[in-house]
Amino acid sequence: MMISMARTVVLAFICFSSFWALSVSGAGSPPAPILPPAPAPAPMPDYVNITDLLSVAGPFHTFLNYLVSTKVIDTFQDRANNTEEGITIFVPKDSAFTSLQTPLKNLTNDQLKSLLLFHALPHYYSLSDFKNLSTQVSPVNSLAGYPLNFTDDSGTVHINSQWTLTKVSSSVHASDPVAIYQVDKVLLPTAIFGTDIPPTAAPAPAPVKDIGPAADSPGDKDESASSSPTSSPSTSSSFKIVNLGMLSHLILGFVAGGIISVMSL
Repeated sequence: MMISMARTVVLAFICFSSFWALSVSGAGSPPAPILPPAPAPAPMPDYVNITDLLSVAGPFHTFLNYLVSTKVIDTFQDRANNTEEGITIFVPKDSAFTSLQTPLKNLTNDQLKSLLLFHALPHYYSLSDFKNLSTQVSPVNSLAGYPLNFTDDSGTVHINSQWTLTKVSSSVHASDPVAIYQVDKVLLPTAIFGTDIPPTAAPAPAPVKDIGPAADSPGDKDESASSSPTSSPSTSSSFKIVNLGMLSHLILGFVAGGIISVMSL
């Protein structure tokens, strides 16, 4: 019993010693610093689905079908959502492809991909940005690596690929980092279609009105009237001379007859 009590006393002494040592050491240490809360992460930009945008707007079905079949749509989506530079896309309407069905069928798959990439710039540009592009930077390389020339005419953006002259006709989507603009024609690069560019057709001449013969002027009528046989001066003079001659013969006849009568008496 004495041994167990000794053990209890020893354990109590050890616990008290440990507690006292901890309290003494903690009393002299500075308080732990209070750190400010970490800032909340910046919100991620909304995901832009180019396929959905082109499906709703338009009609851009032909261009969208080419993007999907060649997988160029994946390149556009990656730049739209995974890069800081963003992307600017020029989308032709369905009617712009009507006259190009045969030429496009003759392109290889790589050429078709380049043609589609030619319709995009590797940066986000608002419509107001094109004014600076036209005066300072133009031409600008497309995602295909081929240059495009831009001019700004009082807010209307014109695009020149040498083969194609067109303009931006409307804005489909313009929110950084993605801009999509509608164009009226397909952009054709010289790197694919060659430099033998057909000349621009001259405008058709204005139709010439059918002008009839000029009406006779009053002076013409007077001249024609004065030259008619009934009013010819020479004819009137001859008529007067003949009448005077006949009158002279009659007078001479009466005078001669009177003289002969007198002499017979």
